[in-house]
Amino acid sequence: MTVHPAFPTNGVETAPLTVRVVDPLALSDDLAAAWDRLADAASEPSPFVERWCLQSALHLLDPDRRARLVVVRDGSDGPVIGVMPVAPAVRYGRLPLHHVTGWAHPNHFHGAPLVRAGMESLFWSILLGWCDAAPWAHTMLHVPRLTGDGPLHRALVDVARLRGREASVVHREERAFLETNLSPADYWDRAVRAKKRKELRRQANRLADEGHVIFRRWWNDEPLDPWIAAFLDLEARGWKGRAGSALASHGDTEAWFRAILTAAGAAGKLDMRALDLDGRPLAMLVNFLCPPGGFSFKTAFDEDYARFSPGVLLQQANLDLIEDPRIAWVDSCAAPGHPMIDSVWRERRSLVWVNAPLSGTADRLRFALLTRAENHWRRWKRSAPAAMEDRDTR
Repeated sequence: MTVHPAFPTNGVETAPLTVRVVDPLALSDDLAAAWDRLADAASEPSPFVERWCLQSALHLLDPDRRARLVVVRDGSDGPVIGVMPVAPAVRYGRLPLHHVTGWAHPNHFHGAPLVRAGMESLFWSILLGWCDAAPWAHTMLHVPRLTGDGPLHRALVDVARLRGREASVVHREERAFLETNLSPADYWDRAVRAKKRKELRRQANRLADEGHVIFRRWWNDEPLDPWIAAFLDLEARGWKGRAGSALASHGDTEAWFRAILTAAGAAGKLDMRALDLDGRPLAMLVNFLCPPGGFSFKTAFDEDYARFSPGVLLQQANLDLIEDPRIAWVDSCAAPGHPMIDSVWRERRSLVWVNAPLSGTADRLRFALLTRAENHWRRWKRSAPAAMEDRDTR
């Protein structure tokens, strides 16, 4: 599909923008390189939409091939403006409702597309127009986990308004976030209360009595496979393994994890750390470094040594990320209210789930009905606790 510029060009002739659905396993060398370059110029970094991470996810974690990898490009050989995986959906929560959603998998912790800085509004305008013309796309575009009030969120709201409808935020969450000008030591002292710091020093000393304790960091001149195997084993021996949700519990997620860590290492995006006792890892974590930000992707610890808090001790060592001149902040990728990381990282990142309507008459009608129903539901949820409290005090 070819789309002409959506903004005035002051009479200057410009090449049209192109929108393509591409096969992630059949990329030309030129398009692959252009996608890689986009990551360095993105409005908001997101490792989950960089080629080294998303390409294998679409191959290994979308067996029914529901996702469409949409690429917006300046002409046929110019820079890539934006990349986003989308998919048709037939249900919205409990409701039977056909719509378009940003495609994700359970380990896809940020829903922002990869968009060139300064072109956020252009990207959303082109993408929504493309959805309007797609025969399989209906009702709205649902975008989960955008950074609240970030440039992509603001641009989507502005573009929807220009198209004659308001985009609606349908869910909000906050999760732990690291952003500070303090040194690691000063941040630790301010973030963690004195009593807890004393207890952690005691646990570290007790752990040292058990044997030789060291903190290790993977460097790109050493083999990566042993690190990957050790992490998969450590995670599988914990509660995730018992619940069947460890990466190694399923062949597709294990293969994907191995593939993306290998690719992240080759791309210079991988930061992997371990806390060892006598050469055996008690805690490990995986960070992805996507300047100006970082993403704390996965962590695991040996539950047999939980009394020493190895995961927290490793997070203390992990604070040296804030001394990396390339990294201004780190997203924990953790669930809201996570008891461990929330007690160590004091800042919070707001995430929003956004619905933007498509322009067809039937689409707008369905979207209006959905918005009305959701507003009624939210008002009922707010009023129900008050009504229960009033009843209980009678």
